Amino acid sequence: MNALPLPLPTSASSGHIPVMLTEVLEALKPADGNAILDCTFGGGGYTTAILNAADCTVWAIDRDPDAIVRGNILAKAFAEASGKPRLHMLHGSFGSMQDLTQQAEAPAFDGIVLDLGVSSFQLDEAERGFSFKQDGPLDMRMARTGRTAADVVNTASEAELADIFHFYGEERHARRVARAIVADRVETPFTTTAQLAGLIRRVVPSDRSGIDSATRSFQGLRIAVNDELGEIERGLEQALDLLAPGGRLVVVSFHSLEDRIAKRVLGNATGKSQSFSRYDPRAAMTKADDAPFVALTGKPVRPGDAECSANPRARSARLRAVAKRPTDVSFSGKGLNP
Repeated sequence: MNALPLPLPTSASSGHIPVMLTEVLEALKPADGNAILDCTFGGGGYTTAILNAADCTVWAIDRDPDAIVRGNILAKAFAEASGKPRLHMLHGSFGSMQDLTQQAEAPAFDGIVLDLGVSSFQLDEAERGFSFKQDGPLDMRMARTGRTAADVVNTASEAELADIFHFYGEERHARRVARAIVADRVETPFTTTAQLAGLIRRVVPSDRSGIDSATRSFQGLRIAVNDELGEIERGLEQALDLLAPGGRLVVVSFHSLEDRIAKRVLGNATGKSQSFSRYDPRAAMTKADDAPFVALTGKPVRPGDAECSANPRARSARLRAVAKRPTDVSFSGKGLNP
């Protein structure tokens, strides 16, 4: 164990609360000598806790250059405390984790964790343009490169916008929002989050649940700008490949679109889904006992009431976990669900 555990970085403790941290550590079970991959470094909450839990080494990925800066500071602190490098930062997308880890000459991993939610830092920084709660440029790019949300809103066709809001935001009034955007942008292009949120609130009725009318459309736009669902699909498939025998993969999702992909990919890998899986071409005929991975969660693990009260962003979180079967075929894993 690390004799001198470090606290969460100051910025993380003030602006970022790692969701379901206890459950994530229970699922990962980091041990001395392990190699762990944190695919979504963000504020460093999971990485810090993992490094404090055992004398292990973490490779951490993030496509946000601001997160890499935070991570390099944390890596230096852990290296000075332990006298050896324990954290390696990798700048890029977790959908390219195979290339990133191979270039870094990382070993096969004993544990991999993906937190699929948008970073609290990105939500809380108005200049990043992710949130409708405060005005800022209509940006939403996690990597700070490529098309901005403003580019999409001002150039996409009405049909394309409607599809983004409907399929990615699950917005019932997607056509109405798209139609209003196309009409308004002729005279005044959209440049700020407040401008777009104001239009959406004007055309979408208030939700009885109290959820802001702009929530779903902003989610859909953010997912489209960052190709989030494609990243998740690619990332999960690669994560399964990168696990060492007996290694564990833990996935925390925050909305139904993310969880649907996680459920399908992990279900295929554990032989519980009746669809094709490249991990077992006979998936439709394969029993769970013969699959290359073992499910550690029969159903998604949810955060407790206390955590949801303390951190409202945790309310929609779902955790799923699998383990790669070691050479000992009798391995069954230890489930997390009661």
